[in-house]
Order: sequence, then structure tokens, then C-alpha cells
Amino acid sequence: MARRPRIEFAGAVYHVMSRGNRGEAVFHNDDDRRHFLHCLDETCERTGWKIHAYILMVNHYHFLLETPEPNLVVGMKWLQGTYTQRFNRRHGLHGHLFQGRYKTLVIDAEEPGYFLVVSSYIHLNPVRTGLVRSGESLEQYRWSSYPSYLIPPGKRANWLCVDRVLGELGVHRNNRGGRQAYKEYVEGLAKKYCDIVGRKDLDGEWKLLRRGWYWGRESFREKVLAVLDGVMDGKERETYQGEELRAHDEAEADRILHVGLRVLQLKEQDLMRMAKGATEKQVLAWWLRKRTVVSRKWISQRLKMGDVSRVTRAMSVVNAKDKDDSILSLKKRLGDGS
Repeated sequence: MARRPRIEFAGAVYHVMSRGNRGEAVFHNDDDRRHFLHCLDETCERTGWKIHAYILMVNHYHFLLETPEPNLVVGMKWLQGTYTQRFNRRHGLHGHLFQGRYKTLVIDAEEPGYFLVVSSYIHLNPVRTGLVRSGESLEQYRWSSYPSYLIPPGKRANWLCVDRVLGELGVHRNNRGGRQAYKEYVEGLAKKYCDIVGRKDLDGEWKLLRRGWYWGRESFREKVLAVLDGVMDGKERETYQGEELRAHDEAEADRILHVGLRVLQLKEQDLMRMAKGATEKQVLAWWLRKRTVVSRKWISQRLKMGDVSRVTRAMSVVNAKDKDDSILSLKKRLGDGS
């Protein structure tokens, strides 16, 4: 079965979310939650992970997780596998506990503000699900890192790191006033979420956290795609799926297109002035279709060919037995340039 490629590198930061199999509960009671946190403690000890925020809901959990070493996969395998074994043993069950593969969003750790947004998204889960209602404090929900943000450092788990989040708010983790400032910030967001207009604004801000595969600047995207090159090297592409794979494919196609343009002595702006069905565009479309897995739509848009049917026609024209000498010449040049 096709799976999403895992992106790992030293110092990577992720928003991790995992649900119960078939949406069922992964925590039946508070003892289960305590056992899970104990497993998390063991995992952090083994891997060196830093947890910047977490929450345990009924049928899923969230982490804002930093991996000083590139060990997300091995750590998650140990965490979920160990917790599942212990959970099944306690409850007299067997089989899978979690639904498929956990979801990850890799985050640009150098971009200010991201830690604060992701941590608040995680901490506000009880508000979004109605476990904490309007006028109630989030502190009453115990199975979150939020209450730990509001206590002195010596009382927190040693793997919970609050300084980065508080730093983005402009406060110090050891300062009582700083902890109060974070409380006012999060409780203010909770109050805002209970307002229809405020909820719409926050949901818009959080949209990428729910559906994206990375969050960061264009330079960060390029870094992550370079990591994906290493993941894909020597492996069958068909064994992977997901938005990050499509982004990788499109980046590779863009690189190949620039090679083709250089060989044909064309520039990007030339594509705008050329006819949609220009011979050069037809041959470039054929070349991209042979060397990449991007869609006809992507090719038609990048080559300014208009309707995607022109890409299909280009394949027929360039592959025809009676193609003219100009096509033969361009194909030969591209063959030399590939």
C-alpha cells in the first residue's frame, strides 16, 4: 500500500497527530493517559526528543515535537508500538490501536511565530471539541501541556520545553509574569474561538496545520524537498503518495524544464510571447512527459499552452512517424541536453 514519505533531519520540528483505529478511543481512562505519558517519557529518554506542546484527547493526540537527531520514525514506532502492547495487555485486547500511519507537518523552526501558533492550536483542542466551554478555563483539562506552562520549571516533565513558545510571546519561562502572560494569551484565544467571527479567523489561520505537509518559507520548502530526494533515492516511487511527493515531483519537473529551456536557448519569459502550440512548447511538453510524472495540467500551465488537450496533442505530434525536421532537430538537442 502506498504511504507518505517520512521527512527526517537533525533538528526537525513536527506537528504530529495520530488517531485511534476506526476513530475509536486510544485512552479509555486516566490510567491510560498516565501510561501513555510514561511511554512518552521513555521515548524522549531513548531518542532525545523535545516536546514543546502536547494534548491527549479521547481518540487522538497531538505533539509539537523536535528531534535533535533524525529519529522520528524509530521513535514513533517505539512509542506507539509499546503503548499499544501495554494498552492491549491492560484491557485484554489485541490488534491495532492506532489508525494507519500518524500524520506529520514539518515546520520551519527558524521562522518566528510558528511555535506559538502550533502550540496554541494544540492547547485549544478541548475548546474546539466542547470539552471546555465558554467561560471555563483550559487549566481544568489536565491531559495537556498547557497546565504545565503555568507552573514553575522544576515541576514540569524534563522533556517538556516551554522556552521557545514563551520566547515567541516575548516572555521568560522562569518568570511568573511570563507564565501569566501566556495564560492570558491562550485564554484570550479560547474566548475568541467561542465567537463566530473569531472562530472563522482562527480556523483560517490553522487551515494549513490540518491539511498541509510543511509550514515555512520557500527556502525551507526547498530544504525539505532536498531531504525528500534522499528518501526517494533508489526506491520505487509507486510505494509513496501524498502532497509532499507531488511537491517533490513538481520541483524535479521544474528543474528538468529549466535544463530544457537552457538547451533550446529559451527563457521563461519567452514562453509568454510564443504561440500556445509552438513547436518548441510541443517538444518540451513531450520531453517532460517522458522524464517526469507531473500532470498534463502542470505542464500546460508552466509552458503557457492553455488547454491541457494541447499537451496530449503534443505527444501525438512529436511521436508521429512523419514529424518535420524542426521537431527532429529539437528532440536531438534535448536528447543531448538531458
